[in-house]
Parts: sequence; structure tokens; C-alpha cells
Amino acid sequence: MQHESTHWVLGYGSLIWRPGFDYVGKQLARINGVHRRLCVYSHRHRGTAARPGLVFGLVRGGSCRGMAFEVAADCWGEVHAYLSAREMDRGVYREAYRSIRLDDGRVVTALVFLADERHVQFAGRLELAEQVRLIRAGQGESGPNPEYVLATAAHLRALGIGDPLLDELVEALNGLDLPALESA
Repeated sequence: MQHESTHWVLGYGSLIWRPGFDYVGKQLARINGVHRRLCVYSHRHRGTAARPGLVFGLVRGGSCRGMAFEVAADCWGEVHAYLSAREMDRGVYREAYRSIRLDDGRVVTALVFLADERHVQFAGRLELAEQVRLIRAGQGESGPNPEYVLATAAHLRALGIGDPLLDELVEALNGLDLPALESA
């Protein structure tokens, strides 16, 4: 049961497998009205301004399954500050609070980061070949872009979350090995 003193965060990309903050619980969840897409040029974590990588964003339409993290109230200030520094430093994401449905059936309000479609780093819908080119070349302070994409794909698959467009992209990356999943 959600306590009045907890907050929720929805992860749909690397937050699923590398949240980087303390939480009291987690479970799969769905958000309606937006979907996951590799649509943001990364100038920091997985690329640079000169050689941008490509990272996930939530964009209008459809729905998205991801991982919801429940955060205790006494940690919320620290967690929110961490997430703001991680996700908001270039302004390409907009912070929003949206209703999500947890796999246990509850509907809660969660912090989500939506792609700002007016931002200069918003890539929109790119052709598969352009996605592959950007991902192969991308390297940022958090590591190589292929690692990010392949780790996200592997974790989504392990959680039973289907993403046919991501599966097609992984196949197009020509046999780069999927990283081993961390032991739970």
C-alpha cells in the first residue's frame, strides 16, 4: 500500500537498470499517453555536442511499460535533486507528474521525464540507419552509447516488456553482444 509519505518515479530507460537512488519498493507499471523512443541527442551521458549519441525519451502517443520506484519521503529531497541533475541539466526533458498503473492494479502519481519536442536536442523519429550510426559513434561521460541501448534492451526483455522497434535496432547493430544482466 502506498503511504502518504512516499513518492513514485517511473523509469523507462536506464533508470530501470541503474536508478542510482535509494527506494523502498519497485514494480512494473504502465503510463498512458506517451511511449518510449530513442529520440534525444545525447551531448553528455552517451555522446558529446560534436558526436551526439542517442538516448530514450517519452513522447506523445501510445503507452509505455517501465519500472516504478517508490521513494520514502525522508529521502525524496535528495532523490529529486539527484534526478534533476541527471535528467534536467540540458533542459531536453520536462519534469511532470502523471498517473501510472502499477502491476498490482493501483494507480499512483509518479515523477516522469518527458522529452521536450521543442528542444534543439530532440531528434524526433529517425530512420533506423541514422539511429545505428549515432549509437555506434556515441561515447559520453556515462559510457558508450551501444552499451546503454543494449543494456536497456536486455533489461526490458528480462522484465517481459516487448519493444519491437528496439529489437529491430538491436538486430541492426550487427551482433554487438548484449551485456550480461546484473544479479538481482
